[in-house]
Amino acid sequence: MAEHFVCNISELAEGDVRIFEGEGLEIGVIHHRGSYYAYQNLCPHQGGPACEGLRLPQVVDVIGDGGVFLGQKFDEDDMHIVCPWHGYEYHLTTGSHVCNAALKLRKFGVETRQGGIYVQI
Repeated sequence: MAEHFVCNISELAEGDVRIFEGEGLEIGVIHHRGSYYAYQNLCPHQGGPACEGLRLPQVVDVIGDGGVFLGQKFDEDDMHIVCPWHGYEYHLTTGSHVCNAALKLRKFGVETRQGGIYVQI
């Protein structure tokens, strides 16, 4: 397993993504709520640059008494990575597709130490 320095912690603000190349792979590191997530920048659907897409919270239907639809809201605790090519959505924390768990982004370990962000490939 190879370890790659990505950048200094101070260089990756909350909500940002840093794309880098290591071991011949393009990898995106995403900073969300103080944690770092690393995925191969490759959507399993048709090869799009998944990590370069939007990050949006899960949309949840709000159902009232008697099953009445009251609208929708965002679930900020379930952030998604949205591939910019075809809109395939993956859970940020696991890399699994939101509807088909068999589709997953390739995940890598991330470690922070001495002010730096490192990814294990």
